[in-house]
Amino acid sequence: MSINKEWHLQHPMPKNATIEQRVKWHLEHLKNCSCRTDLPDTIKEEMRKRHIKIDLYERN
Repeated sequence: MSINKEWHLQHPMPKNATIEQRVKWHLEHLKNCSCRTDLPDTIKEEMRKRHIKIDLYERN
């Protein structure tokens, strides 16, 4: 697992992020950085509620 330091520096998670911001950030993070291979459970659950296909974004 390697971190995309530039992406992280340019895209910090907003302070007190809403669930909408968190979902968006994590989806972009998976596309741009390989420091994580999965989504947090809270984000997975929210994506299920919104009918966003999780398997497209997980890299297990």
